[in-house]
Amino acid sequence: MSIQKHTIVWEGIEIELTYDPAAWGGVIAHLEVRSINPDCAPLPITETGYLSHYHPCGTVEENKGTLAEQVTGWLDKEAKSKTWKMYLEDCRQLRLF
Repeated sequence: MSIQKHTIVWEGIEIELTYDPAAWGGVIAHLEVRSINPDCAPLPITETGYLSHYHPCGTVEENKGTLAEQVTGWLDKEAKSKTWKMYLEDCRQLRLF
């Protein structure tokens, strides 16, 4: 299986997905999520705008939806967390300290 690259836009942030369904000779699958516009923009799944995620081979393929749909669903779910909501609120407020 070959490495897949996808670009999605979530909440106005352009995100690049790089997925290797059989990394290291098929031992494990690897997904990289990287915000590219704006560069390094925080996401609900990573404060730095970059996430390297290893998981068992076949996990993405066994779930419903495309890779892009699954990652979008993951972002949507994590965007409901208290941590992400607090981050957004902090961004809206001017902080002096």
